[in-house]
Amino acid sequence: MYSSIMSAAISGLTVTDVRVETDMGDGLPLFTMVGCLSSQIREAEARVRSAFRNLRFSMPAKRITVNLSPADLPKSSSRFDLPIALTILAASGLIPEESLHGVMAVGELSLSGELLRIKGVLPIAMKAKETDIRLLIVPQSNEAEARAVDDIAVIGLGSLTDAVDFFRNGCLPDTPAAPARKQKLNIYTEDFSDIRGQSSAKRAALISAAGFHNLILIGAPGSGKTMIARRMPTILPSLTREESLEISRIYSIAGLTDDSMPLIGTRPFRHPHHTISPQALAGGGKIPSPGEVSLAHRGILFLDEMPEFQQKTIEILRQPLEDREIIISRSAGSFCFPANFLLLAAMNPCPCGCYPDMNRCTCTPRAVTEYRNRISGPLLDRIDLSVQCPPVTYEDLSGERARASSVSSAQLRAQVETVREIQRDRFKGTSLHFNSEIPSSEISRYCAMSPAAETALEHAFRSGSLSARSYYRIIRVARTIADLDSSPGLLPRHVDEALTYRPLDSGFWRL
Repeated sequence: MYSSIMSAAISGLTVTDVRVETDMGDGLPLFTMVGCLSSQIREAEARVRSAFRNLRFSMPAKRITVNLSPADLPKSSSRFDLPIALTILAASGLIPEESLHGVMAVGELSLSGELLRIKGVLPIAMKAKETDIRLLIVPQSNEAEARAVDDIAVIGLGSLTDAVDFFRNGCLPDTPAAPARKQKLNIYTEDFSDIRGQSSAKRAALISAAGFHNLILIGAPGSGKTMIARRMPTILPSLTREESLEISRIYSIAGLTDDSMPLIGTRPFRHPHHTISPQALAGGGKIPSPGEVSLAHRGILFLDEMPEFQQKTIEILRQPLEDREIIISRSAGSFCFPANFLLLAAMNPCPCGCYPDMNRCTCTPRAVTEYRNRISGPLLDRIDLSVQCPPVTYEDLSGERARASSVSSAQLRAQVETVREIQRDRFKGTSLHFNSEIPSSEISRYCAMSPAAETALEHAFRSGSLSARSYYRIIRVARTIADLDSSPGLLPRHVDEALTYRPLDSGFWRL
C-alpha cells in the first residue's frame, strides 16, 4: 500500500514543499526513512512507534519505507512527525488514503501521541496559501498563528487520535475555538517627557525615527543616552500589515511568537549585550537561524556602550547596513535573511566617561584615541546622525526650563506619522518605505534641491572629507528634515542641519 501527504521544509526563511510518501509491503518488518534527513527526522521512528503503542494503534509488521521528496533537499526539524504518522495510518488502511489529497500537515508527536508546538508555522501557512493546498493541519497550539494568514483553511489538532477521528469521520475534537487574531502590541511605560534637557539629542531622535536613519549618541554617563534610546520605540511609525507579516515570519521561524498574539504589531527593539558573539549577531548554526540583525528587521538594533563590543562583531554590521540583508554561507548552502534595521548606538567619550572634563577624566590622550578607534571609519560612514549629549544641569532637572524642554512621545510620534504619510505617498508603487532607503540612482528624483542648497552641499564636499556614500546619506537626512518642515524641496537650512550630524566631521572624532 502507498500513501502520501504534503508537508514543508524551512531553510533560512525559504519554505519548500515536501511530499511525505510511505510504501508498505511484504517482507521482514523493517522501518526505513530516506530523503537527506537530519537526526531529528530519523528519531521520528521512535516517536511514532511510541505514540502508536500508547494510543492503541497497531504498527503493521510490514516493510515500511518513508521518503521525503525532493530527496536532495536537506531536511531537519521534528515537524515531519505528524505527516509520517498519517501516511503510515493511511497505508495500513486505518484512515482513507484519498482524504490526505490536497492536505498539508506539520507537527511534532510526543510519546503519548499529543501534538506539540513547532516553529515556523506562519511561513508554512503562507506557502500553503501559494500552492494548491485545500487544508493545513497544525498542532492546536499553533492554530492561531496559522490563521493569521487569510484565505487558507486551517485545523488545529491536539493529538494523533484527533487526527484519526477527523480523517475517518470528518469530525473535529470538542476543543475551544481558536482565539481571534490579535497583534502582539507593546504597552510602553517610558515616555520622552521623562527626559530633561538634551534638546539636540531629541531632535536627532525625531529625525532618526521619521526617516529610519542610523543614530549614535555620545555623552558622559548619566547624560540620558540610554533613556533616549529606550524611548525610541514609542515614537516609531506604526507597522503596516505587510511589515507586520515580514517581522512575524522571522519571529515564527525563531520560535519567538506568542500563542495568543502570533502577529507582531510593534517594531522590534533588540538590545544585545556587548558580550554577544558574531554568530548570535549575524545568525548562525549548522542550518542558520536568524540573528539579532534579522530579529531587528523593520525595527531598532540598539548597541549600548558600542566600543565595548568586540570589533570583529560590530564590523559584521557593515554589510547589512549597506545591503539591508545578510547572507550566511554554510556547507548546507547559502541563506539570505532580511536585515533592514535602524542602528541606534550609545557610547561614552572615553573609557572613564568624563572627557573632556579634565578635572575628572583619568584617561590619557592615547587611551581616548584607542577607545574611539574601536569604531572604524567605514562603520561610522554608515551612520547618518551623530549627536553629543552634554551633562544635564540642575536647571534642566527642575524649574521652568525643565517644563519648557519637556516633550511627550505622543507629540513626537504625531510628527513622525505625518512624515510617514508623506513618504508613503512619495514611494507609492515602489518597494521603498523610508527616506533612508532611497537608492543613489533615485536621489535626483526624490530629493530636489534648491540652487542654494546644492551650493552649500558642494562647499561641504570640497572642503570636508565626504565620501560618495556620506554625500548621499546627507541628502537623505536633509530630505527627512525637509519633510518635518513640510517643504517639498531641500533648502540650505535642511542641508546645513544634516551636515551638523555628520559623524566623521564632528569635533568629537577629531582630537
